[in-house]
This record gives sequence, C-alpha cells and structure tokens, in this order.
Amino acid sequence: MKATARDLRYNLKGVMESVDRGEEVLITNRGQIKARIVPVASEAVEPGEVNPFVGMWKDRAEMKDVDGYIRKLRRGRSLC
Repeated sequence: MKATARDLRYNLKGVMESVDRGEEVLITNRGQIKARIVPVASEAVEPGEVNPFVGMWKDRAEMKDVDGYIRKLRRGRSLC
C-alpha cells in the first residue's frame, strides 16, 4: 500500500489498520518514497516472557533496596 504524508497525518487509523492486516505501507512525500511502515515481526517478546535486558542489575547490592536507591539518585548534591 502507498500512502502520502498527508494520508498519514489525517488517516493514521486507516494506515495502522492496514499494517495490522499485515500489509507494508510505503509513505511518500511529493511523489518520492520516504519511509516504510512494516508489521512487527511475530518473534517479538510477548508480555510475560523473559527478555535478556530485564534483570541485568539483579545481582547488584545497591538494588536490593530499590526505593532507597532511587531516593539517593534524586537527592540533590550538597557542596558542604
């Protein structure tokens, strides 16, 4: 499917419905193809699946108390 930048601006819902159906959408601007919208691969991480990125700090000692760690990060630096 081809769509213009104007179509994308005013009819995003229709363009996204095409993507949901598995179509690839080419976005044109002044007659030239500028972008391509493709459906996400079915290999994407499903909710509840373990992503290797999640848990990369699980062994760090300062992360045992997450609230305390965040408070420490947000605390202002004093020059005294």
